[in-house]
Amino acid sequence: MINTGNIWLLIRLVATYVGAVIGAGFASGQEILQFFILYGYQGLLGTVLATILFAYLGALMLYLSVKLRASSYQEVLSYLLGPWAGRFMDILSLLMLVGGLGVMLAGSGAVVEEYLGVSRWLGIGFSLGVIALVIFNGLQGLLTVNIILVPLKLLGVCLIALLALFYQGLPEKLPAADLAEVGGSWWWSSILYVSFNMVVPLAVLASMGRYITKRSAISAGVCGGLALGGAVAMVTLAGLAFYPSVANYEVPMLYMASQVSVYLRPVFALLIWLAILTTAVANAHGFASRLAPSGSKGYRLYGSAVCLLVLPLTLLDFSALVKILYPAFGYAGLVLFTALLVVPLLRLRRR
Repeated sequence: MINTGNIWLLIRLVATYVGAVIGAGFASGQEILQFFILYGYQGLLGTVLATILFAYLGALMLYLSVKLRASSYQEVLSYLLGPWAGRFMDILSLLMLVGGLGVMLAGSGAVVEEYLGVSRWLGIGFSLGVIALVIFNGLQGLLTVNIILVPLKLLGVCLIALLALFYQGLPEKLPAADLAEVGGSWWWSSILYVSFNMVVPLAVLASMGRYITKRSAISAGVCGGLALGGAVAMVTLAGLAFYPSVANYEVPMLYMASQVSVYLRPVFALLIWLAILTTAVANAHGFASRLAPSGSKGYRLYGSAVCLLVLPLTLLDFSALVKILYPAFGYAGLVLFTALLVVPLLRLRRR
Protein backbone atom coordinates (compact mmCIF):
# COMPACT_ATOMS: atom_id res chain seq x y z
CA MET A 1 0.00 0.00 0.00
CA ILE A 2 1.30 3.46 -0.93
CA ASN A 3 2.02 5.74 2.03
CA THR A 4 0.57 9.10 0.99
CA GLY A 5 2.37 10.81 3.87
CA ASN A 6 5.75 9.73 2.49
CA ILE A 7 4.81 10.81 -1.04
CA TRP A 8 3.73 14.23 0.23
CA LEU A 9 7.03 14.59 2.12
CA LEU A 10 8.96 13.57 -1.01
CA ILE A 11 7.12 16.20 -3.07
CA ARG A 12 7.90 18.89 -0.50
CA LEU A 13 11.59 17.92 -0.40
CA VAL A 14 11.88 17.93 -4.20
CA ALA A 15 10.11 21.29 -4.34
CA THR A 16 12.48 22.72 -1.73
CA TYR A 17 15.57 21.49 -3.60
CA VAL A 18 14.34 22.81 -6.95
CA GLY A 19 13.19 26.05 -5.35
CA ALA A 20 16.63 26.65 -3.84
CA VAL A 21 18.28 26.47 -7.29
CA ILE A 22 15.77 28.02 -9.71
CA GLY A 23 16.06 31.67 -8.78
CA ALA A 24 16.66 35.00 -10.45
CA GLY A 25 19.55 33.87 -12.64
CA PHE A 26 17.92 30.62 -13.75
CA ALA A 27 14.34 31.72 -14.33
CA SER A 28 15.39 34.92 -16.08
CA GLY A 29 17.65 32.88 -18.38
CA GLN A 30 20.65 35.06 -17.56
CA GLU A 31 22.73 32.40 -15.80
CA ILE A 32 21.80 29.75 -18.38
CA LEU A 33 23.01 32.19 -21.03
CA GLN A 34 26.33 32.75 -19.27
CA PHE A 35 27.06 29.12 -18.38
CA PHE A 36 25.53 27.12 -21.26
CA ILE A 37 24.04 29.02 -24.22
CA LEU A 38 27.27 30.88 -25.05
CA TYR A 39 28.90 27.48 -25.77
CA GLY A 40 26.49 26.70 -28.59
CA TYR A 41 25.52 23.07 -28.98
CA GLN A 42 28.38 22.07 -26.67
CA GLY A 43 26.33 23.73 -23.96
CA LEU A 44 23.87 20.85 -24.30
CA LEU A 45 26.64 18.45 -23.28
CA GLY A 46 27.10 20.68 -20.26
CA THR A 47 23.43 20.26 -19.34
CA VAL A 48 23.86 16.45 -19.32
CA LEU A 49 26.84 16.74 -16.97
CA ALA A 50 24.93 19.21 -14.76
CA THR A 51 21.95 16.83 -14.54
CA ILE A 52 24.13 13.95 -13.32
CA LEU A 53 25.85 16.15 -10.75
CA PHE A 54 22.61 17.70 -9.48
CA ALA A 55 21.04 14.26 -8.95
CA TYR A 56 24.07 12.69 -7.26
CA LEU A 57 25.04 15.65 -5.06
CA GLY A 58 21.44 16.41 -4.10
CA ALA A 59 20.91 12.83 -2.91
CA LEU A 60 24.26 12.87 -1.10
CA MET A 61 23.56 16.17 0.70
CA LEU A 62 20.20 14.97 1.97
CA TYR A 63 21.60 11.56 2.93
CA LEU A 64 24.39 13.15 4.98
CA SER A 65 21.97 15.53 6.70
CA VAL A 66 19.88 12.52 7.81
CA LYS A 67 22.91 10.46 8.82
CA LEU A 68 24.26 13.30 10.98
CA ARG A 69 20.79 14.30 12.26
CA ALA A 70 21.78 17.81 11.27
CA SER A 71 19.88 20.95 12.19
CA SER A 72 22.07 23.30 10.11
CA TYR A 73 24.61 23.02 7.31
CA GLN A 74 27.52 23.65 9.73
CA GLU A 75 27.32 20.05 10.94
CA VAL A 76 27.56 18.71 7.38
CA LEU A 77 30.49 21.02 6.59
CA SER A 78 32.37 19.86 9.71
CA TYR A 79 31.85 16.23 8.66
CA LEU A 80 33.10 16.88 5.14
CA LEU A 81 35.96 19.30 5.82
CA GLY A 82 36.89 18.96 9.47
CA PRO A 83 36.53 21.69 12.12
CA TRP A 84 38.97 24.28 10.72
CA ALA A 85 38.25 24.05 7.01
CA GLY A 86 34.58 23.56 7.85
CA ARG A 87 34.57 26.82 9.80
CA PHE A 88 36.17 28.66 6.87
CA MET A 89 33.63 27.25 4.43
CA ASP A 90 30.89 28.10 6.91
CA ILE A 91 31.85 31.79 6.82
CA LEU A 92 32.22 31.66 3.04
CA SER A 93 28.79 30.07 2.70
CA LEU A 94 27.21 32.78 4.82
CA LEU A 95 28.74 35.42 2.53
CA MET A 96 27.48 33.56 -0.55
CA LEU A 97 23.97 33.40 0.89
CA VAL A 98 24.06 37.15 1.49
CA GLY A 99 25.33 37.81 -2.04
CA GLY A 100 22.78 35.42 -3.54
CA LEU A 101 19.94 37.15 -1.72
CA GLY A 102 21.13 40.47 -3.17
CA VAL A 103 21.07 38.99 -6.68
CA MET A 104 17.54 37.64 -6.14
CA LEU A 105 16.24 41.03 -5.01
CA ALA A 106 18.00 42.79 -7.90
CA GLY A 107 16.40 40.30 -10.29
CA SER A 108 13.00 40.99 -8.77
CA GLY A 109 13.48 44.69 -9.44
CA ALA A 110 14.69 44.05 -13.01
CA VAL A 111 11.62 41.98 -13.89
CA VAL A 112 8.99 44.46 -12.69
CA GLU A 113 10.85 47.43 -14.16
CA GLU A 114 11.73 45.98 -17.58
CA TYR A 115 8.56 44.06 -18.32
CA LEU A 116 5.78 45.38 -16.08
CA GLY A 117 6.71 49.04 -16.40
CA VAL A 118 6.66 49.89 -12.69
CA SER A 119 9.37 50.99 -10.28
CA ARG A 120 11.95 48.32 -9.46
CA TRP A 121 11.58 49.22 -5.80
CA LEU A 122 7.99 48.02 -5.87
CA GLY A 123 9.16 44.54 -6.84
CA ILE A 124 11.98 44.59 -4.30
CA GLY A 125 9.71 45.84 -1.52
CA PHE A 126 7.01 43.24 -2.18
CA SER A 127 9.66 40.50 -2.24
CA LEU A 128 10.98 41.66 1.13
CA GLY A 129 7.45 41.52 2.53
CA VAL A 130 6.94 37.90 1.41
CA ILE A 131 10.38 36.88 2.75
CA ALA A 132 9.55 38.42 6.13
CA LEU A 133 6.22 36.55 6.22
CA VAL A 134 7.94 33.22 5.55
CA ILE A 135 10.76 33.89 8.03
CA PHE A 136 8.25 34.61 10.80
CA ASN A 137 6.68 31.18 10.15
CA GLY A 138 9.97 29.25 10.31
CA LEU A 139 10.67 25.93 8.52
CA GLN A 140 6.98 25.18 7.94
CA GLY A 141 6.64 28.52 6.20
CA LEU A 142 9.52 27.61 3.88
CA LEU A 143 8.05 24.21 3.01
CA THR A 144 4.59 25.69 2.42
CA VAL A 145 5.76 28.49 0.14
CA ASN A 146 7.83 26.00 -1.91
CA ILE A 147 5.04 23.49 -2.41
CA ILE A 148 2.82 26.32 -3.69
CA LEU A 149 5.24 28.36 -5.79
CA VAL A 150 7.84 25.89 -7.11
CA PRO A 151 5.46 23.89 -9.38
CA LEU A 152 4.17 27.18 -10.78
CA LYS A 153 7.59 28.58 -11.57
CA LEU A 154 8.95 25.30 -12.97
CA LEU A 155 5.89 25.01 -15.21
CA GLY A 156 6.27 28.65 -16.26
CA VAL A 157 9.94 28.34 -17.17
CA CYS A 158 9.39 25.11 -19.13
CA LEU A 159 6.32 26.55 -20.86
CA ILE A 160 8.25 29.62 -22.05
CA ALA A 161 11.03 27.39 -23.36
CA LEU A 162 8.64 25.04 -25.18
CA LEU A 163 6.69 27.88 -26.77
CA ALA A 164 9.92 29.58 -27.83
CA LEU A 165 11.16 26.38 -29.47
CA PHE A 166 7.82 25.86 -31.23
CA TYR A 167 7.79 29.47 -32.43
CA GLN A 168 11.42 29.79 -33.55
CA GLY A 169 12.84 26.33 -34.11
CA LEU A 170 16.53 25.49 -33.76
CA PRO A 171 19.04 27.05 -36.16
CA GLU A 172 21.16 24.67 -38.21
CA LYS A 173 24.37 26.55 -37.41
CA LEU A 174 25.22 28.93 -34.59
CA PRO A 175 27.50 31.97 -34.94
CA ALA A 176 30.77 32.02 -33.01
CA ALA A 177 30.35 32.78 -29.29
CA ASP A 178 32.71 34.20 -26.69
CA LEU A 179 33.69 31.02 -24.86
CA ALA A 180 35.91 32.91 -22.40
CA GLU A 181 32.94 34.47 -20.61
CA VAL A 182 32.56 31.78 -17.93
CA GLY A 183 34.98 28.95 -17.37
CA GLY A 184 36.56 28.83 -20.84
CA SER A 185 35.14 25.39 -21.72
CA TRP A 186 31.69 23.82 -21.65
CA TRP A 187 32.53 21.12 -19.09
CA TRP A 188 34.28 23.48 -16.67
CA SER A 189 31.46 26.00 -17.00
CA SER A 190 28.99 23.22 -16.16
CA ILE A 191 30.97 22.22 -13.07
CA LEU A 192 31.13 25.84 -11.90
CA TYR A 193 27.38 26.15 -12.42
CA VAL A 194 26.61 23.17 -10.21
CA SER A 195 29.28 24.24 -7.73
CA PHE A 196 27.79 27.64 -6.95
CA ASN A 197 24.30 26.12 -6.91
CA MET A 198 25.20 23.70 -4.10
CA VAL A 199 25.55 26.28 -1.32
CA VAL A 200 21.91 27.37 -1.04
CA PRO A 201 20.45 23.82 -1.28
CA LEU A 202 22.90 22.64 1.39
CA ALA A 203 21.96 25.55 3.66
CA VAL A 204 18.26 24.72 3.27
CA LEU A 205 18.21 20.91 3.03
CA ALA A 206 20.70 20.26 5.86
CA SER A 207 18.26 21.81 8.33
CA MET A 208 15.79 18.97 7.61
CA GLY A 209 18.06 16.08 8.61
CA ARG A 210 16.16 15.35 11.83
CA TYR A 211 12.76 15.12 10.18
CA ILE A 212 13.18 12.77 7.19
CA THR A 213 14.34 9.23 6.40
CA LYS A 214 17.36 8.18 4.35
CA ARG A 215 15.13 6.68 1.68
CA SER A 216 13.13 9.89 1.30
CA ALA A 217 16.37 11.89 1.26
CA ILE A 218 17.97 9.91 -1.58
CA SER A 219 14.76 9.78 -3.64
CA ALA A 220 14.20 13.53 -3.27
CA GLY A 221 17.79 14.33 -4.26
CA VAL A 222 17.65 12.21 -7.42
CA CYS A 223 14.19 13.41 -8.48
CA GLY A 224 15.08 17.03 -7.79
CA GLY A 225 18.33 16.73 -9.72
CA LEU A 226 16.61 15.23 -12.76
CA ALA A 227 13.96 17.96 -12.71
CA LEU A 228 16.64 20.65 -12.52
CA GLY A 229 18.70 19.13 -15.32
CA GLY A 230 15.68 18.80 -17.57
CA ALA A 231 14.75 22.44 -17.02
CA VAL A 232 18.34 23.58 -17.70
CA ALA A 233 18.42 21.63 -20.99
CA MET A 234 15.06 23.02 -22.10
CA VAL A 235 16.02 26.64 -21.43
CA THR A 236 19.39 26.11 -23.16
CA LEU A 237 17.65 24.78 -26.29
CA ALA A 238 15.26 27.74 -26.33
CA GLY A 239 18.12 30.20 -25.86
CA LEU A 240 20.04 28.64 -28.75
CA ALA A 241 16.99 29.19 -30.95
CA PHE A 242 17.10 32.96 -30.31
CA TYR A 243 20.89 33.38 -30.17
CA PRO A 244 22.57 35.91 -30.52
CA SER A 245 19.67 38.39 -30.03
CA VAL A 246 18.82 36.87 -26.65
CA ALA A 247 22.24 37.85 -25.29
CA ASN A 248 21.31 41.55 -25.38
CA TYR A 249 18.61 41.36 -22.69
CA GLU A 250 18.72 41.52 -18.88
CA VAL A 251 15.92 38.91 -18.71
CA PRO A 252 16.37 36.59 -21.74
CA MET A 253 13.40 34.34 -20.90
CA LEU A 254 11.00 37.26 -20.97
CA TYR A 255 12.44 38.40 -24.29
CA MET A 256 11.69 34.95 -25.72
CA ALA A 257 8.20 35.04 -24.21
CA SER A 258 7.50 38.45 -25.77
CA GLN A 259 8.57 37.09 -29.17
CA VAL A 260 5.96 34.35 -28.88
CA SER A 261 3.14 36.68 -27.77
CA VAL A 262 3.31 40.20 -26.36
CA TYR A 263 0.04 39.59 -24.51
CA LEU A 264 1.58 36.78 -22.47
CA ARG A 265 4.51 38.91 -21.32
CA PRO A 266 2.98 40.11 -18.00
CA VAL A 267 1.94 36.54 -17.12
CA PHE A 268 5.43 35.19 -17.74
CA ALA A 269 6.91 38.14 -15.86
CA LEU A 270 4.85 37.16 -12.83
CA LEU A 271 5.93 33.50 -13.08
CA ILE A 272 9.60 34.43 -13.30
CA TRP A 273 9.19 36.79 -10.38
CA LEU A 274 7.82 33.85 -8.36
CA ALA A 275 10.92 31.85 -9.31
CA ILE A 276 13.11 34.65 -8.03
CA LEU A 277 11.09 34.90 -4.83
CA THR A 278 11.46 31.25 -3.76
CA THR A 279 15.25 31.33 -4.00
CA ALA A 280 15.34 34.65 -2.14
CA VAL A 281 13.36 32.96 0.63
CA ALA A 282 15.76 29.99 0.60
CA ASN A 283 18.79 32.30 0.94
CA ALA A 284 17.25 34.20 3.84
CA HIS A 285 16.22 30.96 5.58
CA GLY A 286 19.64 29.39 5.09
CA PHE A 287 21.36 32.42 6.59
CA ALA A 288 18.97 32.75 9.55
CA SER A 289 18.81 29.00 10.36
CA ARG A 290 22.61 28.87 10.53
CA LEU A 291 22.72 31.57 13.21
CA ALA A 292 19.66 30.60 15.26
CA PRO A 293 17.14 27.72 15.53
CA SER A 294 14.29 27.92 13.04
CA GLY A 295 11.25 29.67 14.47
CA SER A 296 13.13 31.37 17.31
CA LYS A 297 13.32 35.12 17.94
CA GLY A 298 16.97 35.12 16.85
CA TYR A 299 16.04 33.34 13.60
CA ARG A 300 13.47 36.03 12.80
CA LEU A 301 15.89 38.81 13.74
CA TYR A 302 18.74 37.50 11.56
CA GLY A 303 16.40 36.77 8.65
CA SER A 304 15.03 40.31 8.72
CA ALA A 305 18.45 41.92 9.20
CA VAL A 306 20.06 40.19 6.19
CA CYS A 307 17.27 41.46 3.93
CA LEU A 308 18.15 45.02 4.89
CA LEU A 309 21.90 44.32 4.66
CA VAL A 310 21.76 43.39 0.96
CA LEU A 311 19.72 46.38 -0.24
CA PRO A 312 22.83 48.26 -1.53
CA LEU A 313 23.49 45.34 -3.93
CA THR A 314 20.11 45.93 -5.58
CA LEU A 315 21.39 49.27 -6.91
CA LEU A 316 23.65 47.35 -9.35
CA ASP A 317 22.58 45.90 -12.71
CA PHE A 318 21.15 42.40 -12.45
CA SER A 319 23.11 41.01 -15.41
CA ALA A 320 26.36 42.47 -14.02
CA LEU A 321 25.73 40.80 -10.66
CA VAL A 322 25.12 37.43 -12.35
CA LYS A 323 28.22 37.77 -14.53
CA ILE A 324 30.52 38.78 -11.66
CA LEU A 325 29.18 37.09 -8.53
CA TYR A 326 27.99 33.73 -9.87
CA PRO A 327 31.33 32.58 -11.36
CA ALA A 328 33.03 33.82 -8.16
CA PHE A 329 30.53 31.77 -6.14
CA GLY A 330 31.31 28.81 -8.39
CA TYR A 331 35.03 28.95 -7.64
CA ALA A 332 34.38 29.46 -3.93
CA GLY A 333 31.93 26.56 -3.91
CA LEU A 334 34.50 24.21 -5.45
CA VAL A 335 35.70 23.44 -1.92
CA LEU A 336 32.26 22.10 -1.00
CA PHE A 337 31.76 20.52 -4.44
CA THR A 338 35.05 18.58 -4.23
CA ALA A 339 34.43 17.54 -0.63
CA LEU A 340 30.98 16.17 -1.51
CA LEU A 341 32.48 14.12 -4.34
CA VAL A 342 35.57 12.83 -2.55
CA VAL A 343 35.13 12.64 1.25
CA PRO A 344 32.21 10.14 1.40
CA LEU A 345 34.07 7.83 -0.99
CA LEU A 346 37.26 8.04 1.09
CA ARG A 347 35.38 7.27 4.30
CA LEU A 348 33.63 4.33 2.64
CA ARG A 349 36.98 2.98 1.41
CA ARG A 350 38.48 3.17 4.92
CA ARG A 351 35.59 1.15 6.29
